[in-house]
Amino acid sequence: MSKQFSPPTGRGLAGKHGVAVAAAAALALTVAACSSDSNDDSSTEPAGTVAIANPPVPPTASSSPEGERSVTLVAYDSFPESDTSLNDALNQFTDETGIDVNLLIAGDTGTMLAKASLTAGNPEGDVMWGIDNTFLSRAINDDIFEAYVASNADVLPDELTVLAPNGEATPVDFGDVCVNYDIAWFGDRELAPPNTMQDLTDPAYKDQFVVQNPATSSPGLAFLLATIDEFGADGWQDYWTALKDNGVEVVDSWTQAYYERFSWAGGGPKPLVVSYGSSPPAEVVFADPPREDAPTGVVATTCFRQVEFAGVLRGTAAPAEARELIDFLIDNQFQSELALNLFVYPANVNTELPQEFLDFAVVPAEPRTLDPALIESNRSAWIDEWTELVLG
Repeated sequence: MSKQFSPPTGRGLAGKHGVAVAAAAALALTVAACSSDSNDDSSTEPAGTVAIANPPVPPTASSSPEGERSVTLVAYDSFPESDTSLNDALNQFTDETGIDVNLLIAGDTGTMLAKASLTAGNPEGDVMWGIDNTFLSRAINDDIFEAYVASNADVLPDELTVLAPNGEATPVDFGDVCVNYDIAWFGDRELAPPNTMQDLTDPAYKDQFVVQNPATSSPGLAFLLATIDEFGADGWQDYWTALKDNGVEVVDSWTQAYYERFSWAGGGPKPLVVSYGSSPPAEVVFADPPREDAPTGVVATTCFRQVEFAGVLRGTAAPAEARELIDFLIDNQFQSELALNLFVYPANVNTELPQEFLDFAVVPAEPRTLDPALIESNRSAWIDEWTELVLG
């Protein structure tokens, strides 16, 4: 949708809440920031549906000694490296197939993609995990993936697979970037939290909101795109001017915003922060002492959908093994571990969610999104314009 910005006339409509504040493990929500904070210029390809056959599998050329089978999974730096049920699932894949999985952490998403583009055709690994829908177009344009449609792709919903219609990559999870708020902070002041984008410019919320720079942060970019979706290509500028006038604070990263400036997690001065719809269940799961309610809420009308993909890297020396791993990554055995390890939603429609997600996570019925072609053609210009407008 698209509409011109106009200043709000009232406060947010959400009810107030009063709950005790408790600390949660920093690692939990750092992992929840699954798309990383570094940014780069890209987007998805226009949606469409094109049926293809899987290309022939060349002879396996595994680099493992004595004919052993192995595959290297390249992942962003929030992917857990050891001692989690996610890693246990990968070990189970090895037990079942005889294929060893080596994990290569390649930095944040932007760095990982930059490396993959430079090494396209002669990759560092065999499968890449974690390119999201704001980076996918660049990955496709740079030809880093070998097209492959998973043998069990029927477990994936059309609204996710349509983003890579030619099988360039496989959707593995999704989540939503949303404005989060400190429930107790608002309850103590008998102030209703904001309920809409426009509410965030209301003087009632002056100096309360911290966001991430879209040039350096994936959630920061997602929130900028959410405002463009709301107010249109000719209206978002006025909205950001109003946010600036209302004291919005800009920081470089999600970690800095959430764990330094946000009132609940970091003891900072800001009760409103750009985070994730899955942040509340993470806070409950890792609360010490344990708690049965979430300390933060989500402004569902602000949520922008992020989808993450895995793909077979073009030029892999182990194409058969890489494809078996792709199949496994969307199998229920692995998908069932995603929610409580990465705090994202499984792409597999048959995977059950843990109770904490059912009770506390927010999944908007109509998440915000933008036409991928529009993002592709305007992303750099939008970031430059935002930088001049908000930071200039």
